Amino acid sequence: MPDLPLQVMATLPALQLIETLQARHGDLLFHQSGGCCDGSSPMCFAQGDFIVGDRDVRMGEIGGAPFYISPAQFEYWKHTQLIIDVVPGRGGMFSLENGEGVRFLVRSRLFSDEEFAQLKAAGRV
Repeated sequence: MPDLPLQVMATLPALQLIETLQARHGDLLFHQSGGCCDGSSPMCFAQGDFIVGDRDVRMGEIGGAPFYISPAQFEYWKHTQLIIDVVPGRGGMFSLENGEGVRFLVRSRLFSDEEFAQLKAAGRV
């Protein structure tokens, strides 16, 4: 079976910010916000500061940090590869990049039919 396409990945600026935050806060985790207080921003937490739900889906890792999404959002976005980037602005109220002058942002692209079939065959979608 060919290598599976990544369901989540990060740009170089995002990886650099993750490295900075890891140096300051230790091990991190990401959770794709469900649109409450901070819209639909990817939220970055120190591991142990956020309780991952029993049904949350682990999509992969970025910069060594696990990346989770709620089951409802995963169902909506399962056809896309999430690309975590950094743009100027304020981070989410509870996200660790708040105060850095930049924030994490999700970009995405649709999987090809072949990529989606590979993920489906592997039980990832």
